[in-house]
Amino acid sequence: MNQRFSGMVAVITGGAGGAGRAATLRFAAEGASVGIIDIQTQAGEQLVSEIEAAGGQAMFVEADVSQAPAVKKAVDEILQRFKKVDILFNHAGTLIVKPFLETTETEWDWLMAVNVKSMFLMSQAILPSMLEAGGGIIINTASISSMTAAPMESLYCTTKGAVLQLTRAIAVEFRDRGIRCNAIAPGFIRTPHGLREMEECTALGVDFTEADMAKLQGRFCEPEEIASVAVFLASDDASFINGASITVDNTWTAAT
Repeated sequence: MNQRFSGMVAVITGGAGGAGRAATLRFAAEGASVGIIDIQTQAGEQLVSEIEAAGGQAMFVEADVSQAPAVKKAVDEILQRFKKVDILFNHAGTLIVKPFLETTETEWDWLMAVNVKSMFLMSQAILPSMLEAGGGIIINTASISSMTAAPMESLYCTTKGAVLQLTRAIAVEFRDRGIRCNAIAPGFIRTPHGLREMEECTALGVDFTEADMAKLQGRFCEPEEIASVAVFLASDDASFINGASITVDNTWTAAT
């Protein structure tokens, strides 16, 4: 495989499972040393072993990226090992499916922390080393829910809208200092997260089956297809893409 990231370091939050795992494997296969930050310790350690067995370099740090002390510790450990970070893929996130009027303040604070504050904390922790090196790449996982709304997902939609604006703001502020920051906005991905979302929406009376999803985007997006977009955005092929959101939904939003 093309080694276009040889000599570079990529950090992926939520990098032990789902589309994050696919991205971790893809960056490693293309030559990057990879720092995986996740709360799934066993999966993260197994992934490191898999990458190292294939001749790559990787490390895993267990951390809740919604917590500032945990972020600082994780980033410090990665910088101590790899000395730099060229690419940050803020992929960690989750969802709450619940009627708006039943959503609690505690749930609001928690999901905003996991989905949005985590990207703020990670970017703030890593940007200084990128700026010192003369540049870097930040990629944030948003969602088509940053642009379209769905019943029972008011809180999730709010967080992903915030991710999109955070992406744009970082890109604008740091463009002239060598930083590119873009977002990926997936539709439904064939991951435990995507399947759980469909199940919980259906349980709450939203008419949303796999057949309905197929009408909207043709089929499930595969995790590897998100990884392909991430490595593209991190590559020199995307050198003039900054402050953008790449929609990966096979016409869902185009048709709505």
